[in-house]
Amino acid sequence: MTEYIFSDRIAGLKPSAVREILKSTSDPNVVSLAAGNPAPEAFPKEELKTIATKIFNEEPITALQYGITEGYAPLIELLKEYLKKRYNMGTENDELIITSGATQIMDLLTKVLCNEGDVVACENPSFIGSLNCFRSYNCKLLGIDIEEDGINVEQFEEKIKDCKVKFLYTIPNFQNPSGVTLSVEKRQKVYELAKKYDFLVLEDNPYGDLRVEGEDLPTIKSLDTEGRVIYAGTFSKLIAPGIRVGYVLAPKALISKMTVGKQTEDVHTPMFNQLLVYHFMKDYDIDEHINKMSQIYKKKRDLMLSLIDAHLGDKVTYVKPEGGMFVWCKLCNDIDMLTFCKEAVNRKVAVVPGTAFLTDENEKTNYIRLNFSTPTDDDMKKGIKILGDIANGR
Repeated sequence: MTEYIFSDRIAGLKPSAVREILKSTSDPNVVSLAAGNPAPEAFPKEELKTIATKIFNEEPITALQYGITEGYAPLIELLKEYLKKRYNMGTENDELIITSGATQIMDLLTKVLCNEGDVVACENPSFIGSLNCFRSYNCKLLGIDIEEDGINVEQFEEKIKDCKVKFLYTIPNFQNPSGVTLSVEKRQKVYELAKKYDFLVLEDNPYGDLRVEGEDLPTIKSLDTEGRVIYAGTFSKLIAPGIRVGYVLAPKALISKMTVGKQTEDVHTPMFNQLLVYHFMKDYDIDEHINKMSQIYKKKRDLMLSLIDAHLGDKVTYVKPEGGMFVWCKLCNDIDMLTFCKEAVNRKVAVVPGTAFLTDENEKTNYIRLNFSTPTDDDMKKGIKILGDIANGR
């Protein structure tokens, strides 16, 4: 058989641990607390069905023909208005393009900014998809610990005093996997550090619309007066992940290069999917939809937390998330995390080991990530009871 020699960029890259775990959930008997999927009942199925019919009745050629790389112009303009009104973001120096999901934004920005060996600072832990993207370009990851109110800014500044960072990757709202939210004070401090040490900030906000309590906080991008912040948004959680529509708001010079980079990847985001998003935003009440989602996610979050307290009790600690999809649980010291996860799989419950989210894959941790958005109430009750039995040696 032929022996394949892989590129240096890919040879050492490991598959996403989350995706590998999810393969086991194809067994209908497995209770998955591992996914990061939106709640199925939150999908606006009937609205999208109506919109799809309208598209094929009134503008089928637009939906089926090539589009421009930047995206569907009416959607771009609608999004600019929406972001200005909702988050006070966007200046005359900014531009917006449509992407194939938010993960493409991480890829495009790294492609246009980073050379091999450049340093990307990341929250530690962080989203595995983005970490693997940065690794695929042979970037060096600089992990910064997370506290209850977000990134440890004192540790961050200490680490970057003698280390040139290209950009900081941060998920400020209901961070994946930790569930914590970056405080207003730390958002301001992060931006001050970006100016002081001359780096950019990639602000990834996939979960911002999934707040179930507390007040919305200003985006880091809304503080930007120097063109240092790149804002990554997506409709994967707001509407549906399968349509793969995201967007990036950033300074025009960056957007110009990212557009060229996108042309070599997928030419453009599928037109039909862009039209679905455009008409949903234009013809339906987005605020009402967000309120509906908030009610669904609050019920699911509260159920999971009550089950954790009841069955795992003093065996775990966690920070109560104000939104998002995840609870980041730290197992007590007398429980080995990997052994715990393996036994959970043996008992037909899938959870994600915390090592999957670390910037240093060899670092040890005793955390696991639990997802509350995907499982049904009955599966959640069944799965967490089993986890409690394992933790208590039953």
